[in-house]
Amino acid sequence: MGGLDDYKPALAMLALQFSYAGIALFSRGALLEGMSPRVFVVYRQAIATLVIAPLAYFTRRGKGTTCLGLKSFCMIFLVTLVGVTINQNIYFEGLYLASSTMGSAMGNLVPAITFVLASIMGLEKLKMRSLRSNAKIIGTVMCVGGAVSMALFRGPKLLNSQLLPPKSLLGSGGDGDWLLGCFLLFGSSCCWSVWLILQVPVSAIFPDHLSLTAWMCFMAAIQSASVTVFLEPNPEAWKLNSFLQLGCCLFSGIVGSAVSFFVQAWCISRRGPLFSAMFNPLGTVIVTIFAAIFLHEEIYTGSLIGGVGVIAGLYAVLWGKAKNLEETSNVESNPKMETDQTKAVQILVDESSDRSCKIDLEEPLLAEKNNKS
Repeated sequence: MGGLDDYKPALAMLALQFSYAGIALFSRGALLEGMSPRVFVVYRQAIATLVIAPLAYFTRRGKGTTCLGLKSFCMIFLVTLVGVTINQNIYFEGLYLASSTMGSAMGNLVPAITFVLASIMGLEKLKMRSLRSNAKIIGTVMCVGGAVSMALFRGPKLLNSQLLPPKSLLGSGGDGDWLLGCFLLFGSSCCWSVWLILQVPVSAIFPDHLSLTAWMCFMAAIQSASVTVFLEPNPEAWKLNSFLQLGCCLFSGIVGSAVSFFVQAWCISRRGPLFSAMFNPLGTVIVTIFAAIFLHEEIYTGSLIGGVGVIAGLYAVLWGKAKNLEETSNVESNPKMETDQTKAVQILVDESSDRSCKIDLEEPLLAEKNNKS
């Protein structure tokens, strides 16, 4: 039985990647069917709130709770606005304009973008003579270069031909939509990276991660609904016209937010956040294969080469972070050793392949919690 227990975290992460791929494909299918991306975000966050809020209430009942003061409320509101409301709205708009494959691949940029932002803010220490620092720098360049290749150098078409119906608020058809979608997906990754970094002060102010997640889901639902009221004045946009659209909202809200919370918590407690991050490119591969089969999405040479560059760069960044963790562990085991990394923030992205998955609120909080434990 011991051997089977060793494989359980890997099997759980594998199943999670398939579920994330399903969310990406179902979401794009619902968007192509005519569902508004902004309405979808509202429904997803509302369903996630209905699932997580009772869980947070009953698990914290009878225990000491963290008070939500004005400062905490303002900080959570701001972080939610950037990391969830803006993030998810531009992500799903980009997902519709580009493709689910592009959305999944762009999610792999999050570790590199986070590394750059953390370095600028002084949260990540760079030593040019250090192998791990050079690996993170090279990996970041490879990720960005791969993303640019995917967006600008499409090259010969390898598979399928896709027609984009005019359902998007920003879309007008043609290659301009593809490029705009790529920029929106890149912007979504930037918002997510900022959100990750802001978890440091937010977690310090409000350390109850489960309640924090419930509050963020609730605020995201309210913020997204307010935005959608202005951008979608037609009441018909709020209707779910098919079982696919209804199932997509339920599946992404429950599985993408609630179930993944427990799976990620268990996997991180067993193997750590780096183990989860290593499965991210697998989600990109799964999404690419199934998107080509079921959604008939176009696959271009530039996208393939760029995707390989993004994945290779991701592993280079993660390798550098792994060395970072090893040094930190050595310091903890030997208090006499001193290193700048004891003061650096350990920023590891657990779910970045599928942005509809990667946008889930719970995962980075779990990673932060794991680092503090």
